[in-house]
Amino acid sequence: MEPRALLESWRGRMGRELDAAIGFWVRHSHDPEHGGFFSCLGRDGSIYDDVKYVWLQGRQVWVYARLYRTVPRFRRPELLEAARAGGEFLLRCARVGPGSHKAAFALTRDGRPTKVQRSIFSECFCALGLDELGRAMGESRYRREARALLEAVVHWVREDPTELGCPTLAGATPHEPLAVPMMLLCLAEQLGDGDGAGGALAELEEWCTQRLLCHLQKDGSAVLENISEDGKELPGCLGRQQNPGHALEAGWFLLRYAQQQGDLALAAQAIEGFMVRPFQAGWDPEHGGLFAFQDVDGLCPTQLEWSMKLWWPHAEAMVAFLMAYAHSREPALLHLFDQVAEYAFKRFRDPEHGEWFGYLAQDGKVTLTIKGGPFKGCFHVPRALYMCEEILGQLLDEPLEQLPHQTTGADE
Repeated sequence: MEPRALLESWRGRMGRELDAAIGFWVRHSHDPEHGGFFSCLGRDGSIYDDVKYVWLQGRQVWVYARLYRTVPRFRRPELLEAARAGGEFLLRCARVGPGSHKAAFALTRDGRPTKVQRSIFSECFCALGLDELGRAMGESRYRREARALLEAVVHWVREDPTELGCPTLAGATPHEPLAVPMMLLCLAEQLGDGDGAGGALAELEEWCTQRLLCHLQKDGSAVLENISEDGKELPGCLGRQQNPGHALEAGWFLLRYAQQQGDLALAAQAIEGFMVRPFQAGWDPEHGGLFAFQDVDGLCPTQLEWSMKLWWPHAEAMVAFLMAYAHSREPALLHLFDQVAEYAFKRFRDPEHGEWFGYLAQDGKVTLTIKGGPFKGCFHVPRALYMCEEILGQLLDEPLEQLPHQTTGADE
């Protein structure tokens, strides 16, 4: 198909699928009594558990507020009101104690904490959602809370992790997960977006970028999920793990940062090292789709779900390759976008009830019919569809002449 016709086709498909996904969450996930959202939803949207997961609450607030603020057809008062109710639920219930910025991982329906994790992601997604809510509503108190949460997280990551919770055990291997600098880069961009960010946020973005690049190991052939605190490879299974989805998501974060900085070399490194090579290594040549986990030395992964195909890596791959194509105009990158998008729309989407299934077997058959749970909520699918629709619109608004570009392995 000619490139412009392909882009036109995908813009329509992305828009319709985004409408269906948001419609699913609007119909089934809102809690009118306590605020916030149910994420444990069956295929038809029926609620099978009313536990509320804090990081998914923050994610859904972000999705609703961002769509309300930036997409005219979603500028609906009920969407903003649901986001506001979710934000207020987080402000009221997410923290585990007075004076602490530590957030719970899971809450009862009415907001009592049931589980705390020794990680930063509940706090990060609270901050992400509250900042976007503040922008959508024009209320600075939400954004102030988001900035306070970011400052606390940065302190835990870079200075003192004590407040994260239970201490690490004596035999635990100190390491840095890829998700930490990736998440902080995303959050720094969110909080500085449109504000002429400088100072601490600019320094944080540069720190995150350098830490992410440390995960590019094996002479640039692999993005390791875990590295030592001084940026080196680790022994054992922990050190050999690659998560293609995380590599691709980190890749488009890095590409967007490189574009903001005008750094063409970093952009090329993001596309080749974090997108093309992990995709080529992670794509299942027999059944299609991205493996959930890999062992970069070719040994058997220890994760029981390593061969499954999960929804979110495919959503992130769509964003990554479309953004990379918009940057470089390399036809091979548009082909990779089309390849992964066709797989995702064929295998994950549910045309009957809306939204995507999350968990497929290696052969692409649905293994879990749930639409949400502790880890899947209103985020990766609508964010990817929204971003792809936006990028496609920008591409179609300008001529498609081939632009000068640096060659990547996608051309090989």
